[in-house]
Amino acid sequence: MAVFATFAVLGFAAAYVGPMGSSISEAKAQEVPVSLYATALDDAQKFQTAGDDGIAAFDRGNYTVYVKPTPTPTPTPVAKKASSSSNSSSSGSSSGWTPPFVSPDPGTAQAIAFDMVMGRGWSNDDFSCLVALWNRESGWRVNAYNPSGAYGIPQALPGSKMASAGADWETNPATQIAWGLGYIGGRYGTPCGAWNHSQSRGWY
Repeated sequence: MAVFATFAVLGFAAAYVGPMGSSISEAKAQEVPVSLYATALDDAQKFQTAGDDGIAAFDRGNYTVYVKPTPTPTPTPVAKKASSSSNSSSSGSSSGWTPPFVSPDPGTAQAIAFDMVMGRGWSNDDFSCLVALWNRESGWRVNAYNPSGAYGIPQALPGSKMASAGADWETNPATQIAWGLGYIGGRYGTPCGAWNHSQSRGWY
């Protein structure tokens, strides 16, 4: 009896008809072997596989690829180091123009002044401001005299003030320059500070 039941089940399975009207065995017979090699069509996003009954095509054209952009880094601000002429402009109103640097001729009053300016730790810009300032005041002449009583390269008022720098203040450019730089440093900080004040006020 058990043997009969087993044969009945196997027979039923062989005779089963699927929803499409064919048996499982017939469906397996109709499977199409697919080639493992794909060939590209004209559209680079479409591929086809060759089978016995025709071509099965796969289309990827509806896919959209999103690429997350790399953010542009924000540059870190770098503080600009101010030159001594920029620092000195705070001592007076800035004129917006600093005279250009010119090397002084050796042995001249300007050469003496250049060495003294560098000795104080001031810059080439400060020396340029000093040249322009004293060009305006005296033309760098040791004996420059103004009816107001101003005298010498820095136009000390009165000229006798320069005696604090040396007894030869009337004739020695080094003595006059030393006194003039001391006056500028004490009142304006740097020659560019004095130059800026002179530009805005007409005197220093």
